[in-house]
Amino acid sequence: MIKDQSRLVAGINPVLAALRNKPQAIARLYLAKGSRNQRVKDIELLARDLNLEVVLAQRERLDELAGLDRHQDVLLELSAQPGLDEAGFYALLESLQEPPLLLVLDGVTDPHNLGACLRTAEGAGVHAVLVPRDRAAGLTPVARKASAGASEVIPLVQVTNLARTLRELKQRGIWLFGTSDRAQTSLYAQDLTGPMALVMGSEGQGLRRLTAETCDFLLSLPMRGTVNSLNVSVATGVCLYEIGRQRSLEQGL
Repeated sequence: MIKDQSRLVAGINPVLAALRNKPQAIARLYLAKGSRNQRVKDIELLARDLNLEVVLAQRERLDELAGLDRHQDVLLELSAQPGLDEAGFYALLESLQEPPLLLVLDGVTDPHNLGACLRTAEGAGVHAVLVPRDRAAGLTPVARKASAGASEVIPLVQVTNLARTLRELKQRGIWLFGTSDRAQTSLYAQDLTGPMALVMGSEGQGLRRLTAETCDFLLSLPMRGTVNSLNVSVATGVCLYEIGRQRSLEQGL
C-alpha cells in the first residue's frame, strides 16, 4: 500500500481529470495488466503522450497499493502533496474577477460525503473548498473517486484554525452563511448574490458552536416531510444551486 494515501488517485474519471488538469504533479500511473476496458487503454495512451511513467501490474497488486478494490484498473500517484496552502488560497481570492463563492466544510468526516461535496461544488462554480486540517476527511482514494474527478480540478484548502480563517474571510469582505436546523431564516428568503462562503456542518453534529457564532447569517432548509435534516452533501447541493440561481437572476442569465 502506498503510505501517503492523499497522493493516490483511483478510478477512471478522477485519473482522467488529473491527467488533463495537472500532469506536472503526477509521479506515475499504475494500470492493471491485461485490462480489456477501452477507457483504461485510452488513459495509457494519454499518459504515454505526456511522457509519464506507466507501470503495468496485476490487478491484485493495484488492490494492495490502493487499499481498495474499486479502482477500475487504474491508479495514479501524485508527486506532491495535493491541495492549495493558505497563502495560495488568499492569492487566488485576490485574482478573482467576480464575487467569491466558497464552500467551508466544518468537520465532515465521511470521505464519500467530502467527495460528493467537491463534485457538487465544482459543478456549481465554487472557487475553493475549505476544510479543517484535523478531525475531518481528507483526500483519500475514496473521496477522490466519489468526487468523479472534481477533486483534481477544484482547489481544496486544509486550514489549521478554521475559526481564525473565517474571521480573516470576514475582514476581506466575504459574508459567512451557515446552515442550521434552528435558524429562523429560510435559505430561499436570503439574498445570496454577494461575496460569500457557505458554511456546512458535520454529519450528525452540524456546525460547531464557535463556527456558528462566527457566521454572519444562519439559514435553514425548509423540511416538509417527517425527517428533520438532509445528508450534508445533499444539503450542500441544495444551497449551492439556490446561490447559483440567485446569481444568474442578478446577472440576467
